[in-house]
Amino acid sequence: MMNAKRLFRQVHYWLSVAVFIPAAIMFVAGGFLMLKKEVEWIQPGTERGSVEDTIPTVSFEQMVEAASAHPEAGIQDWTDIDRIDLRVDRGIAKLQANSGWEVQVDTSTAEVLKVAYRRSDTIEAIHDGSWFADWIKLYVFLPVGVILIIMWGTGGYLFVLPYLAKSKKKRAKKAAQNSSTPPVTN
Repeated sequence: MMNAKRLFRQVHYWLSVAVFIPAAIMFVAGGFLMLKKEVEWIQPGTERGSVEDTIPTVSFEQMVEAASAHPEAGIQDWTDIDRIDLRVDRGIAKLQANSGWEVQVDTSTAEVLKVAYRRSDTIEAIHDGSWFADWIKLYVFLPVGVILIIMWGTGGYLFVLPYLAKSKKKRAKKAAQNSSTPPVTN
């Protein structure tokens, strides 16, 4: 019969081989995602509109029209827009095109404040595996996450084990000393 230390070491070893490539992809993409607010190349910074903390005074139609003046974004009409992120506190709307481009429009004047390519969505799709295929997200990356939790547990056990053994040895030594000491008589 295999002892727990040997079993956990084997489990940890073979699981690390199984998750090596998907976990590396997740870690690298996760690192980029942690930097998305600091690095303009990953996600464009959010501009400030002319009037902040107010209800938009221009219509979404006017915002789409303003965005369509920038051909690099590829916005001609509503069907070219993936989503609109309205930032009332900054007085802007971020129109995110299906092409991956983002157009930031002032919600008071319909002036285009910034046009930039947004890579964070692609990096997020790589991070969760959906960029490769939906089945890879569910049947490769999700199990890798579960396996990493198991490895965290086995690794923690293997890390603590020498300290537990040392503590057990000290207690045994102390108990042996106490039992071999002759009783004190007065």
